[in-house]
Amino acid sequence: MKLSNSYFYTLREDPKDEESVSGILLNRGGFIRKSSGGVYMFMPLGYKVKTNIENIIREEMNKTGCQELIMPCLIPEDVYVSSGRRENFGSSMFALKNRFGKQMVLGPTHEELFAIAAGMKIKSYKDMPFSLYQMQTKFRDEPRPRFGLIRVVEFVMKDAYTFDRDLEGLDVAYQKIFDAYKRIFDRLDLDYRIVRADTGVMGGLLSEEFQAISPIGEDTVVLCDSCDYASNIEITENVEPKDQVEDEKARELVATPNCSSIEDVCAYLKQPLERSVKALLMNVDDKLVIFFIRGDRELNETKVLKLLGAREINFANDELIATSNAVPGYTGPADLSGCQIVVDREVLPMKNFITGANKEGYHYLNTNLKDFRYDLSGDIVNVKEGDICPHCGGRIRFQKGIEVGNTFKLGTKYSKAMNLYYQDANATLQPVVMGSYGIGVGRSMAAVVEQHHDDNGIIWPISIAPYKVGIVLINGRDETQVAMAEKLYDELMARGIEPLFDDRDERPGVKFKDMELIGLPMRITVGKGAVDDQVEFRLRTESENTILTSQQAIDKVVELCCQADSH
Repeated sequence: MKLSNSYFYTLREDPKDEESVSGILLNRGGFIRKSSGGVYMFMPLGYKVKTNIENIIREEMNKTGCQELIMPCLIPEDVYVSSGRRENFGSSMFALKNRFGKQMVLGPTHEELFAIAAGMKIKSYKDMPFSLYQMQTKFRDEPRPRFGLIRVVEFVMKDAYTFDRDLEGLDVAYQKIFDAYKRIFDRLDLDYRIVRADTGVMGGLLSEEFQAISPIGEDTVVLCDSCDYASNIEITENVEPKDQVEDEKARELVATPNCSSIEDVCAYLKQPLERSVKALLMNVDDKLVIFFIRGDRELNETKVLKLLGAREINFANDELIATSNAVPGYTGPADLSGCQIVVDREVLPMKNFITGANKEGYHYLNTNLKDFRYDLSGDIVNVKEGDICPHCGGRIRFQKGIEVGNTFKLGTKYSKAMNLYYQDANATLQPVVMGSYGIGVGRSMAAVVEQHHDDNGIIWPISIAPYKVGIVLINGRDETQVAMAEKLYDELMARGIEPLFDDRDERPGVKFKDMELIGLPMRITVGKGAVDDQVEFRLRTESENTILTSQQAIDKVVELCCQADSH
């Protein structure tokens, strides 16, 4: 592409409404442009990168025997009602009515439609296995879109689905897609971890996530220093502690004036947080539930929802709290009424701990399990760095990650809901066993930029760069330079490599800055050396130029592109 007659622009200043490195650089480089909160235009450069990512995904999915199709974005709402997921998606699903008053939605995910499509083929056990996938736009009404392409309202996802007779067949299909995912993210040159995760609204038997490591990641990846354990913090087990060897003391009411947080209370009483138990007053499906956890822990809402079989959790308002005798800031489990009481299992073996007294300005010292009742107990807290690894007993550490892919063993959840059955060899109806597999295309693009950039701009891997090489013409009025630049352009095109040819009437400094900002892997500069058939060659990852002949430069570009294609 020649820039002099093409749609191309860059921004000198950082956009004020972007907070992530990838959001800033992709906007400045002219790859994307925000049209509204969480909704982006993909400009020509950005569209090329997106297409290159999709092509890598498509190649690897096709190798598994997966067939591509495309589903509609606009879907009758009753499809999700039938599967029982309409309520789970709630306000995150865009809903509208057509002119006939029929309730429609914009698809946030497509398990239901794929189950319907599979039913067109599946009648007996002989009709499986097979797998299908698509690249399709999804819509989720995010309450807080942010970080550029990382959390958006409209996005392209590659979603795939496998259909098998039994769990053994699912295991085989799952492993094929799982291995393809590893090849995909390796080709994108991402530093990633594969972690166990919560199945969430997808449900099913197993969920694993591909997390691109990045400080801006919204997920906390839990790793072990001693083994290969990897998990999302949402489901990481807090290893049950042993009983404390300590004699129980008599409970004692003490004044704690102006101490409404557990940190204030422990500071006032000169006690460590680990010796306290704090209360969290929550609204769980419109009911007041009060959780008691160790003072230095955080409540894990994913674990809570699973433990209670609930849909939604929020902080309780004053009206709901008033249905009990709880006193915000001073709530304790003793003599508490008018609510469900759930205690973290870590609290059960504790001895002589601090709790609220349900009386403003007072707490109890030396509270013990015998001093109160509770309705339910379980693992409901987040682990902390340095905690015990659930797998080997080593110590865990954290990294932040961007979820770029996920794989689910759905089992029979959707087939039963969508009446997807087959006749086995004994003519008995059995539910089809399904798997589901997703990759966020835009998110993967953002994750690459988060991991591959410097102070000057993006550094694209050759595999997905919009153009593999840029040709910078220093002087457009020098016939020798122009002739050489044109020759380089034509010969590379003939070799199947389209360069980005900067033939604009701009200062060399502007051209170099733009090349570094948009992050092309290689650059050939045609300047005064053209008279001696010499050009300057530079990799984006290097700071020094190499002097080559024009043919050597062409051969070098071809060589590096071939190496990238072979990986």
